[in-house]
Amino acid sequence: MTCMKFMKILHFTDSLRSGGKERQLIELLKGLSSGKDKDIVCELAVMSRDVHYTALNSLNVKVHYLIRNKKKDARSFLKLFKLCKEVKPDIIHTWNSMTSVYAMPIATIFGISLVNGMIRDAPSKLGLFGKEWIRSKLTFPFSDVIVSNSYAGLNSYKVTSRKGACIHNGFDSHRIKNLRDKETVKRKFSISTEKVVGMVASFSNNKDYETFISAAQMALKKRDDVTFLAIGDGEKLEKCKKLVRPRFQSKVKFLGKQQDVESIVNIFDIGVLATYSEGISNSIIEYMALGKPVVATKCEGTKELVPNGKTGFLVKPHDVEDMCKRIGQLLEDNKLTSKMGKAGRERIEKHFNLEKMTNAFIELYGKLIGKKSCSSLRRVDQCR
Repeated sequence: MTCMKFMKILHFTDSLRSGGKERQLIELLKGLSSGKDKDIVCELAVMSRDVHYTALNSLNVKVHYLIRNKKKDARSFLKLFKLCKEVKPDIIHTWNSMTSVYAMPIATIFGISLVNGMIRDAPSKLGLFGKEWIRSKLTFPFSDVIVSNSYAGLNSYKVTSRKGACIHNGFDSHRIKNLRDKETVKRKFSISTEKVVGMVASFSNNKDYETFISAAQMALKKRDDVTFLAIGDGEKLEKCKKLVRPRFQSKVKFLGKQQDVESIVNIFDIGVLATYSEGISNSIIEYMALGKPVVATKCEGTKELVPNGKTGFLVKPHDVEDMCKRIGQLLEDNKLTSKMGKAGRERIEKHFNLEKMTNAFIELYGKLIGKKSCSSLRRVDQCR
């Protein structure tokens, strides 16, 4: 008995603004559309026209805009229903909790397999009756597979091994092939110091820029040869700017949202990520791919990515002194910085590359389609 191989995947996300899940969606589409397997067709449904990742324009992926008038728009069910009736996907792959809610009844009605990709974090405690908890309880029973980018995420949401799958983020090495000259980047942002330490993250509630800024100012009391960069935007940006004392404002710079993030990370000596919970961080992957040692909050997901003491240092949450100490240790020891940076690059090349992630999703999709196809064939045989 031969099961069908051809598959059509409809990826469904709320936006393509700058962010972790958005970056990984683009990376996966890139891997799937450039792969040798021509039996996979991908289309994308997105609920906003705000597209940060211009790489989408060069991909062979048809995009459908299902625009919402408000965050919870009941008409989105009807829009998705009409789209699925037209496109006839074999699989809907959702990328956040709200699109999983919208897709759940549509997938059930049409008999479409549902890959629920809402888990992108790994909270130590999932708030009982919080938004994500409610949506997980609502959608998980109707999902064929619940995929997370970390084992920690699956554990946080208590996903069983029978239904859960961990596929780590993948990095496309082509993104760092044509970087801008370091001195050109430094001049653009008026950086004159020998050393640069940076953090790339949104100014959102789950990112701890407060600890990063406090550690930066503590370090600047001891040395003036380093500039600290904060790259990203969000609702907490202006509040965080006010935390910087006037005497340090020339050495703690807020660059806002940037397109060519890789060229900016390339001028870092150290990449930092302070956070409250984390799955697998794209920022840390970028740091390591560019050979930068990492100083990051000790979250369960981050521990899967950063072996403590080998590719960087993991510090306790909100521990300003420990973060400052580890940053200072790396700034003082060029050999250690180089050693950890090299180990980090090798780890990304081996374990977190785009090809590995793409192949894992192809295998996951193939199992779903094969199971569904073979099941249908068995039912036909039983009726004869």
